[in-house]
Amino acid sequence: MKWLLLALALAFVTLQYRLWFGDGSLSEVVQLSKELERQKQRLRELEVRNRRLEARVLDLQQGFDAYEEQARQDLGMVRKGETFYQIIGRPQPEGQGR
Repeated sequence: MKWLLLALALAFVTLQYRLWFGDGSLSEVVQLSKELERQKQRLRELEVRNRRLEARVLDLQQGFDAYEEQARQDLGMVRKGETFYQIIGRPQPEGQGR
């Protein structure tokens, strides 16, 4: 009976060791679960970024109207053959405002 109890105790200790410190231990499972969540979050961020880039590529492929308009407003872009006129208002005397 002593040998059986000793064998069972040894088996229990061995299994406990593997549970806490061996391959696939609880701490490793927790660590891998955290890593999995970080990877899932990174994947979601990259999917959002990819959707934005895809929309931008489609805009560029389908036409330059929006970009041309923006360049005309922000950079003063003028097409070949066009004449650019800039109208400057009169300076207002000091002390008078709108």
